[in-house]
Amino acid sequence: MKTTQQPSFLDALIPLIFLVLLLAASVALYGGDSSYGPNQIVLLLATGVACLIGLKNGYKWQQLEDAMVHGISVSMGAIFILLAVGSLIGTWLLAGTVPTLIYYGLQILSPDWFYAAACLLSAIVAMSIGSSWTTAATVGVALMGIATGIGMSPAIAAGAVVSGAYFGDKISPLSETTNLAPAVSGSDLFDHIRHMLWTTVPAFVIALVLFTIMGFTEDSSAQEVSIGSVQETILATYNISLIHLLPLVVLVVMAIKKVPAFPAIFIGAIIGAVWGMVFQPELLARVAGGSSFVEVISVVWQAMFDGFSVTTGDENMDKLLSGGGMSSMLNTTWLIMTALMFGAVMEKLGLLAVFVKSILSAAKSSGSLVTATIGTAFGINVVTADQYMSLVMTGRMYREEYERRGLDNVNLSRALEDGGTITSPLIPWNTCGAYMAGVLLISPLEFWPYAFFNLINIVLAILFAYLGIKVLKKQPA
Repeated sequence: MKTTQQPSFLDALIPLIFLVLLLAASVALYGGDSSYGPNQIVLLLATGVACLIGLKNGYKWQQLEDAMVHGISVSMGAIFILLAVGSLIGTWLLAGTVPTLIYYGLQILSPDWFYAAACLLSAIVAMSIGSSWTTAATVGVALMGIATGIGMSPAIAAGAVVSGAYFGDKISPLSETTNLAPAVSGSDLFDHIRHMLWTTVPAFVIALVLFTIMGFTEDSSAQEVSIGSVQETILATYNISLIHLLPLVVLVVMAIKKVPAFPAIFIGAIIGAVWGMVFQPELLARVAGGSSFVEVISVVWQAMFDGFSVTTGDENMDKLLSGGGMSSMLNTTWLIMTALMFGAVMEKLGLLAVFVKSILSAAKSSGSLVTATIGTAFGINVVTADQYMSLVMTGRMYREEYERRGLDNVNLSRALEDGGTITSPLIPWNTCGAYMAGVLLISPLEFWPYAFFNLINIVLAILFAYLGIKVLKKQPA
């Protein structure tokens, strides 16, 4: 029986160099549209290069194919959630839930304070329900709609939503990643959260200050006129009242009660469909071209699989009040599947472990070890395209080294979140980056410079590590 051989450093380097060069070419040629096909082809080609190295090292094709299938199977939960979110957005547009959020949001949110308020609101919701994804799909969609309606920058608005959502997610004991990081590293959940506050809170405060400055430096005179116009169009198109927010309330309650994300979001989509038939009969009849039961059901059905489309006479408002459907998430699903195929082959062949061995030999101090952990978590996020794989793989690779050096496990769990959880939405082909692009309708390539919390948190984490601030030693038993 033919045995497999250990990969060399060059073996590990070739697929990554190939991937980086082709991704750079993809962005240069297609810009913001690179995630709508070009990047998927790049990931497939890079997977092919990794497979060739695997065949050279003695692996059989069936082993590589099994690894790819397993890699995709890991993402199925995320794909189910994505499809459910597509239906939810479609029916909530039809039901008037999103337009109602936009309408009342325009009354409450001043353009000067919009970016800071969007960040803070996203943080509160994410902390309450423990999910950055659900926050982006609900409050985030409404905030992006408000930003578009009043002429604010979509890129900065998306950065504010992502910043707030990931801050709230990180410090919530309900969050999956906040529970996963200490579980992998061997630390206590609440010790982990308390230890994270040293980097997350200062980063969030700085982010709020920056968003406030950006809001006050924009010209709001034209935006005030735009606000009235948007509200008038919404009132002319929908029946607006607080009762239309009930689907959102039900979804938030289910999230707090820890109902699994996929059924909770899909139930929210169904409630939105029923709410639309009950409270928006005139709109549905106008869109359907008739008021018969069959015609109305046809529109609702289409909203779930292909989104909802409305005509207001204003092209910008039509874009604002239309969208959603499961079909809107198919490109994102395609991107996730191809990215995870590449990551699965890289892990199967042991190509990632080669880099970690080299890194550990160079990381002599505690500061350099924490920095190496953050860098590795980010790198695995890039290569495997999944934040869970980033947390688990990095935690497995470094836990023994932290214990050998007498460092408390909370140092590792915080570094995992700083390098893994925080960076995931900034990578276009990562499951989180692809999800945010699909929900907020803007590429991470455009909003990452404005995800202030995510960026500042990484800088503070590395700075604290080298200065020895809150790098805790193990307490004697």
